[in-house]
Amino acid sequence: DAIRVKALKKVTPPLDGTTGIGHTRWATHGEPSQINAHPHLDCTGNIAVVHNGVINNFQSLKQQLTSEGHNFTSETDTEVIPHLIEKYYNGNLEKAVEAALGDIEGSYAIIVLVPGEPKLVVARKDSPVIIGIGDRENFVASDVPAVLDYSNRVIYLEDGDIGVVTADSIKVRRHGTGVTREEHKILWTVEDAQKAGYEHFMLKEIHEQPKVIRDTLAGWVSGEPAAELEMMRDTGIETMLMLA
Repeated sequence: DAIRVKALKKVTPPLDGTTGIGHTRWATHGEPSQINAHPHLDCTGNIAVVHNGVINNFQSLKQQLTSEGHNFTSETDTEVIPHLIEKYYNGNLEKAVEAALGDIEGSYAIIVLVPGEPKLVVARKDSPVIIGIGDRENFVASDVPAVLDYSNRVIYLEDGDIGVVTADSIKVRRHGTGVTREEHKILWTVEDAQKAGYEHFMLKEIHEQPKVIRDTLAGWVSGEPAAELEMMRDTGIETMLMLA
């Protein structure tokens, strides 16, 4: 069942839609197989979830949900999440997600999608989530390089945040209260995050050291008198150690 993305594109029928989710995950629970692949669904097939992290109490949750009539098809810990959301869902997806997460012990970065609702509900605890801000389009990912081809403006969610993302809006709540997360502009490129033609990352890092040091010191060193360093006299710094 192992297949590369380029090959997958050849066997996947054309997709018609504006909202979608997907995830590549290590097989931490169950063997690598199509049935264990993300996204995972609830009993109705309407609530889809992708998840990065580990649900520590998934066995007890799975037993409880099974006793309540839920049917599971995979070996993963992730599958308990859509079933929990289904259990609490009464028309308000965000509240159902929040209630489901209250039952979960462990780490997670999740994205939830329901057909017919042009939005994604995202949440995180101990696993990273970023939101890329585009022009009439927004993106959710675990890290910045995944969205840099589309946007260099991102928001970093914090632990306990639940976000609702549409094509033209981003709303973040924490414990039921709306919060504002600062927008960051990314100044590096996808190429900077890749091997850039080097055989391996260690070789790339060795050759990048001069540039990294220049970039690090750029805000403190110039041809002018050391005014910036002079300002540091009042900061309480007693010793500065530079290693090269």
